[in-house]
Amino acid sequence: MPWTALLDESVPTDVARLLETIPEWFGQPESNAEYIHAAHKKETWTVRAAEGIVVGVTLIDRHFAHVAEIHLMIVAREHHGSGVGTAMINALEADAIDRSVRLLEVKTLGDSHPDAGYARTRHFYERMGFLPLEETDLWGEATPCLIMVKPL
Repeated sequence: MPWTALLDESVPTDVARLLETIPEWFGQPESNAEYIHAAHKKETWTVRAAEGIVVGVTLIDRHFAHVAEIHLMIVAREHHGSGVGTAMINALEADAIDRSVRLLEVKTLGDSHPDAGYARTRHFYERMGFLPLEETDLWGEATPCLIMVKPL
C-alpha cells in the first residue's frame, strides 16, 4: 500500500495507543507521558490506514526557521517496514523545502548503547540521508543521545 503522510490535527490518543504497541522502544512511563503531552501542542504529521486509523505519527519542533526537529516518530508495530516511516520523512522533507528549512534534525539513542531496536532506528535514519552529528549525555550518562541531521 502506498502511504501518504499529511499535516494533521493533534492526535494524543493515537500517540498513547501507538506508544503501547512497542514498549521495547517506548517503555518509560515518564517519557511516554511527555510524548502524549507534546502531542497536544506540537506540529503533527500522520499516516492513516484506509479505514482512517492512525498508523504513524511524527511530532515536529521548529526552533529556528532553518531547522525542523523530529521530536517523535512512531509507527505501529504491525506496519514496521511497510513504508510508513519513509512516507513521513518524504512528506516532512518536501514541506521543509517549501518552507526554506535547510536542516532536518532528530535525536535518538546513541550507538554506544547496545539496544538492537535503536540500532534499527539509526539505520532507518541513515538510509533516509541523516548523518550522525554528535553523541552526548543530554539524556543522562546511561542513555547516550545521538543527534542526527539531514541537510536539505
